Amino acid sequence: QVQLVESGGGLVQAGGSLRLSCAVSGSVFSINAMGWYRQAPGKQREMVAHITSGGFTNYIDSVKGRFTIFRDNARDTVYLQMNSLKPEDTAVYYCNADIFGYDELRYDYWGRGTQVTVSS
Repeated sequence: QVQLVESGGGLVQAGGSLRLSCAVSGSVFSINAMGWYRQAPGKQREMVAHITSGGFTNYIDSVKGRFTIFRDNARDTVYLQMNSLKPEDTAVYYCNADIFGYDELRYDYWGRGTQVTVSS
C-alpha cells in the first residue's frame, strides 16, 4: 500500500517562509512525477507546483518566483520551498504522486494535506 505523508505546514507571517515535505512509501517502482496542490475554504483545488522525474517543473502564475519544488529521487521525497508568503497562500496543501508500480501500472496517490496559514 502506497502512502504519502506531508509535513511542514504551520502558521507564518506575511513575507515569511515554510518548507513542505512529502515522503512516499510502499510498493513503488518509480515516481514519474509529483506535485503540490492547495485548496482554500470555498475555493476549487488548484495545482501549485509540479515536477517530473527528469526535473522539469511547472508553477501556477501566482507563486512563480516565490515557490520552488524539488525532489530527492533516491528517498522518494518532494519538497516545496515557500518564500515571500502572502495571506492568499493560506490553504490546505496536498501532495500528489504519479507512481509506476511493480504491477506495470500507473497510480495516482494523494496525501491527507497539511495546513498553511499566512497572517497579514
